[in-house]
Amino acid sequence: MEAPLDLILPLMALGYLSGSWLGALTVCRLAGVGDPRLAGSCNPGFSNVLRLHGRRLALATLLVDAVKGMPVLGLAMLLALPPWAQGLVGLAVLLGHSYPAWHRFRGGKAVASAFGVMLVLTPGVALVCATLWVLLAWRMRTAAIASLASAAAAPLASLWLAPDYVIVVIGFTLLVLVRHVLNIQRLGRGDEPGL
Repeated sequence: MEAPLDLILPLMALGYLSGSWLGALTVCRLAGVGDPRLAGSCNPGFSNVLRLHGRRLALATLLVDAVKGMPVLGLAMLLALPPWAQGLVGLAVLLGHSYPAWHRFRGGKAVASAFGVMLVLTPGVALVCATLWVLLAWRMRTAAIASLASAAAAPLASLWLAPDYVIVVIGFTLLVLVRHVLNIQRLGRGDEPGL
């Protein structure tokens, strides 16, 4: 199916804008606690907020980061854009989260946002990856290992559950892996912080 650029580009812009809303900053400001970019791993995401401020604020961060891109993705689906175009909108959400212009392009690792994007586009894949993440995080006590493994599993799960979205999911996976380069280096040195 053809998808006009004059439809895709505005949706990608909306995706980037919605993705660049960093849930951790909003949640921590409303709670009156410190900016998570200034302590711990300095990452504005679920894991760092969990380590710094506990479960309640971490879950609120996870919720915001997961749902923020859903309206624009829902619109892309409502307009019956083909999977590759929906994937571009989803990728824009993840890029907004990872490289928000008004935060000097210093964003999060895109794991929670990728979960939210996939929950809309490929719900079965999202649930498989979330289950794997929870099991590994509980067993290994390291968010980076859980995130890397669930990201790597996403394309395989997509082959099985959402074959039309395999290329899209591979794109999401590559971005998450790139965002975790420093974590991979710390894992190699044995000094990656635990949960």
